[in-house]
Amino acid sequence: MGKVGVKLAVGCALAACVVASVMVGRRVRRKRAWRRVVRVLEELEEGCATQVGRLRQVVDAMAVEMHAGLVSEGGSKLKMLLTFVHNLPSGNEKGTYYALDLGGTNFRILRVRLGDQRSAIIGHDVDRQPIPQHLMTGTSEELFDFIASSLKDFVEREESVSEPSQNERRELGFTFSFPVKQTSSSSGILIKWTKGFVIEDMVGRDVSECLQQAISRKGLDMRVNVLINDTVGTLALGHYHDEDTVVAVIIGTGTNACYLERADAIIKCQGLLTTLGDMVVNMEWGNFWSSHLPRTSYDIDLDADSPNPNDQGFEKMISGMYLGDIVRRVILRMSEELDVFGPVSSKLQVPFILRTPLMAAMHEDDTPDLTEVAKILRDTLEFPDVPLNVRKLIVRVCDVVTRRAARLAAAGIIGILKKIGRDGSGGIARGKNEGASRSKMSRTVVAVEGGLYTNYTLFREYLNEAMSQILGEEIAPSVIIKVMEDGSGIGAALLAASHSTSSVDTIQIP
Repeated sequence: MGKVGVKLAVGCALAACVVASVMVGRRVRRKRAWRRVVRVLEELEEGCATQVGRLRQVVDAMAVEMHAGLVSEGGSKLKMLLTFVHNLPSGNEKGTYYALDLGGTNFRILRVRLGDQRSAIIGHDVDRQPIPQHLMTGTSEELFDFIASSLKDFVEREESVSEPSQNERRELGFTFSFPVKQTSSSSGILIKWTKGFVIEDMVGRDVSECLQQAISRKGLDMRVNVLINDTVGTLALGHYHDEDTVVAVIIGTGTNACYLERADAIIKCQGLLTTLGDMVVNMEWGNFWSSHLPRTSYDIDLDADSPNPNDQGFEKMISGMYLGDIVRRVILRMSEELDVFGPVSSKLQVPFILRTPLMAAMHEDDTPDLTEVAKILRDTLEFPDVPLNVRKLIVRVCDVVTRRAARLAAAGIIGILKKIGRDGSGGIARGKNEGASRSKMSRTVVAVEGGLYTNYTLFREYLNEAMSQILGEEIAPSVIIKVMEDGSGIGAALLAASHSTSSVDTIQIP
């Protein structure tokens, strides 16, 4: 071989070494990047850990905060709002009753026909209508006149088809899902508007009175005899079907809970309520907070970027509004560590672009190559070719976030049970008969409504599993979760029925 050949061979060898070195370097960097991505997942798992011991601390904290909120206004992050609803449906209601459900840019009118035995809902009719945009920023009279006109048209249309069997005045349950200070079971003062409504002359006024005046102006013979929110409606519907129902929880886009409390335990109104026996308390539990909640940097950033920082902390960890965005933030962090995603997608920077139903679809994708995960990453986040091992990692992220949410929701429910002595421990204060409470637990039903629980199988399974683990094998069989549907509609009509046959309380809180 001549000198030229030797030089050529050496050059080729050097080039091969350089290429090999570059390839080895790339592999090393890729492995390091992969380890960093895996570490992101491991840190998330550590931060979201919900061991049973920690969940029991959350249970205790919930019960303590509930007690504090019943002692004084502002004494707790939980508002513990009085509803003045103490007469839940018994199953003996009979007749035809109406409901109006106003909770957003649409409203619903229902007509519910009841038999005289438990769970005898003979039938119900529903009309859903959008609220014109201009009425959301107009006057209270314009808004309620529009609703009252629709209500009158609905009544006339339905009663022309099926004449009512009674000549008594029609009675209406009004579900109003905006911040209200309840002053009786049938009245409440609007604190502020949300959800795009800006009707200034309405703030500080009794919403039931505004509706009643509009109904009268339209010449409709109907009385608004109960004012509730959707959670109270869910409790009413649950109690109508099963008298052991004492707690209701909504776990959907948002979350809240209410329960039946002894009136003498509501210390902040002691003396006013002792003759009523029990009363439904609206907890507004989305605002619950405790140092025992497993919070991560993603939760902190989400809260800081939200319109209501340092508010609704529990809701931001467990409700459908936020779970998808927590996952998006984790994926964003992973994409910054690993170039397999390609350039960071601008879509991934958009808050709430990954909605919780999409996250659930990825989580529950059971295809061998996770085709649904690939489709959502491509169509929603504009990541066209994500390898299978990365898709598997993303499914694990969905699992960690969902599992934490479901288990915390379970701890919250058991916190309520603990407060009222239905968790087998006798409540947060020991009473004379507590010894018997462990040996013989009363059957307790929790009514649950909301798509996160009803439609998301893995969320539901994780919540149920945590309930059993926290309560223990002796107590868990005594606590039953029952799914409800349309508490804000049918539940409101049932409360109109239960409050029509008894004297509605006239206690007023100034």
